[in-house]
Amino acid sequence: MILEPSDRFAHVSERNLAAIFDHYRIEWQYEPTMFVLDAKADGSLSSAFSPDFYLPQFDLYVELTTMQQRHVTKKNKKLRQLLARYPEVNAKILYLRDYEQLIESHCGIVAGLVVEPAQQVAA
Repeated sequence: MILEPSDRFAHVSERNLAAIFDHYRIEWQYEPTMFVLDAKADGSLSSAFSPDFYLPQFDLYVELTTMQQRHVTKKNKKLRQLLARYPEVNAKILYLRDYEQLIESHCGIVAGLVVEPAQQVAA
């Protein structure tokens, strides 16, 4: 069975994380900000980063990654670039192991969580 994310989220893992935030009444915004990381000489966009969630209560951007390691490396690089260019921004990456622990510990108490087979985790 292939799990489909809602229209709002790029992947079911993001929907699950939003459900956990909702359970704890943590206000969140989905991909509210696109940070320019690099621009071409003519001013056009060369590279950008839009973290998955912003948590206003904590002034924290959260990027969820449940991808293969080669993709995680790219996200780590973008996060480093973001923090170098915008040192005032508070941003963290939530890795696959962190996500799996959250789902495991919350699947019985948070309504709406979709537990995915490991091979389908790919956000």
